[in-house]
Amino acid sequence: MKKILLRSLVIILLITGFKNYGQNKNFIDQPYLETTARVDTLVIPDRIYLSIRITEADTKGKTSVEKLENKMADKLKSLGIDIEKQLTLSDLASNFKKYFLRKVDVQKDKEYSLLVYDAVMAGKVILGLESIGISNVNLTKTEYSKIEKLKIDLRQEAVRAAKKQAEAMVLPLDQKLGNALYISDLNTGIQPMMDGRMARVQMFKEADEEQPIAIEFEKIKIESTVNVKFSIQ
Repeated sequence: MKKILLRSLVIILLITGFKNYGQNKNFIDQPYLETTARVDTLVIPDRIYLSIRITEADTKGKTSVEKLENKMADKLKSLGIDIEKQLTLSDLASNFKKYFLRKVDVQKDKEYSLLVYDAVMAGKVILGLESIGISNVNLTKTEYSKIEKLKIDLRQEAVRAAKKQAEAMVLPLDQKLGNALYISDLNTGIQPMMDGRMARVQMFKEADEEQPIAIEFEKIKIESTVNVKFSIQ
């Protein structure tokens, strides 16, 4: 019984192997054209992350972290920021080592992450916090919220570009392009670049109050590369 089952299994494997071999052979034997196309685009980031660090050391221990964060919250609210949705606590630390070694008061630090949606608001936050004595604000990263949809659109555009290239290549041969036999997404993603780099920052002073007039972040480059094989008729 075991020999019969083993023999049947071998026959099935052989049939499957010949079938796959035949399919591969048919694919290789038929005339086809292979082409690669790449498309890219630049987008303005619409998710901008700022890190805000408040520390008692900045005021030499005269103002507590609690008072500083209340001032920060009031300032952000005055700028129209929803602190419950856009502000999160990322780090809380106390300088205990310094306390135990030198017997001085503990000076606490708190670090927040703030999400804003455009460069102008980022500039307003930086200037607004500076006006209340909080100057340790850094840009951590920028993102584009519709990145996944854009990747799909770019893949489709790259395939269309590949087809257009292939049609142009067979035109001098008086032949026609057939169906696509193979499509491969070689690369679709964000081109490596420095996160959070400002391309341009300009300020002007009016009525004794600084206001940002133009802050631009480096645009995010997204690209897609596809490889397509078409049959030739």
